[in-house]
Amino acid sequence: MRVLLVEDDPRLASDVARTLQAAGYLVETVADGEEAWFRGDTEDYGAVILDLGLPGMDGLAVLKRWRSVGRQMPVLILTARASWAERVDGIDAGADDYLPKPFRNEELLARLRAIVRRSSGHASSVLTSGDLELDERQMRVTLRGVPVALSQLEYRLVAYLLRHNGRVVPQHELEENVYGLGHEHDSNALEVLVRRVRKKLGTDIIETRRGFGYMIQGASE
Repeated sequence: MRVLLVEDDPRLASDVARTLQAAGYLVETVADGEEAWFRGDTEDYGAVILDLGLPGMDGLAVLKRWRSVGRQMPVLILTARASWAERVDGIDAGADDYLPKPFRNEELLARLRAIVRRSSGHASSVLTSGDLELDERQMRVTLRGVPVALSQLEYRLVAYLLRHNGRVVPQHELEENVYGLGHEHDSNALEVLVRRVRKKLGTDIIETRRGFGYMIQGASE
């Protein structure tokens, strides 16, 4: 899943990006409000982590502009501002959650998982489809209770399809959220990846809709 990280502190941005990448997310980082607004307005992200104190355009203004034009991706605000009134302003502007600095990376990941779950209609960090179970917190996949070893790309594929249960995910959308935007890969790379996953999970787990995309049928919380 693609995550937009908006943070102008290089050290913090680097630390958070590493944490997110280790948790299986595809991270795109920007450091100013104008670029953040443009990216969020023109690209589709699974979530945004947004600092408030940004050069160019304040994070709160960025968020208000996104919401005013109907951009609905979940947004987690990061800020060093301690005022409860400012936190209320952020929530009222359309933020899904608020995390004051300094913070622990474990809490950041937990809050990110929570806003992504809510946005996709899930109440638990454990997603299931029949005998298939994916625990987002532990990044663990099991089939009939037996752990299945997946590569990072394979995990992203399964996780994204489970988050969008019952929906046919277009190939271009799946590629962006498995490989990343602009990542160079062979034209048939996704088909090869799907075949690898089917060998590990069974041929009936991922359904191909020719000309439309892929889906995991009957997934549920």
